[in-house]
Amino acid sequence: MHSLIIHMSSSIERRENVDRLLSDLPNAQVIEAVDGRLPEVQTSVDLRPGDLHDPHYPFAIKGGEIGCFLSHRACWQKIVDENWDAAIVAEDDLAIAPDRLAPLMKLLARNSTPDCFIRIPPKDRETQATVTDREEDMALFTPYIIGLQTTAQVVGRNAAQRLLAATQTLDRPVDTFLQMHWITDQKVETILPNGATEMPFGAGSTVQHKSGGLRSKLMREIRRARYRALVNRNPQT
Repeated sequence: MHSLIIHMSSSIERRENVDRLLSDLPNAQVIEAVDGRLPEVQTSVDLRPGDLHDPHYPFAIKGGEIGCFLSHRACWQKIVDENWDAAIVAEDDLAIAPDRLAPLMKLLARNSTPDCFIRIPPKDRETQATVTDREEDMALFTPYIIGLQTTAQVVGRNAAQRLLAATQTLDRPVDTFLQMHWITDQKVETILPNGATEMPFGAGSTVQHKSGGLRSKLMREIRRARYRALVNRNPQT
């Protein structure tokens, strides 16, 4: 097993955590995060205003979200280029409790195949459909509705190829896109509980700042709720 840690080298405050991940995760290396705020990056990407897939995404994809998506695509490409069966892809704010690392790695070792996509989310927000394997109290399962966030996951080589082929054009954030298993044709599994948390850093390369008044915030939440309801009509089984 190999590990790829997405990190923007200018984010000095995260370096200590990156060094910890380099020590804790198997065969780990850093992948330089893409700064999606740069005009030259944005003009190099084929972007659409949320209308590429159904349901339509109700928000324009922003610079931080573009950078996050391209950073994950770089990791998927690395997995394919290196011909690895699978690799852990982690963002630089990931932390895993030391006493949970060994059972997590045992569970991953048994289930990391070229076709896998296994989420290791820091938040427990997914309902189990089918449990595939267990290690201690950890369960590997297929969630009905795939959760958001891309803090940590294991991506197989074949899964990476499918995702690369499906993301030549971007129209929504990467975690939102990964929920769309009916578009990606990619089964997504999750491990919970897993010992993963997010370190409380400030804004980084993958954080999207929000602005606007109360009315703008309310309308955004209404659109978000409508979109989630549409996604929820397509559960995994």
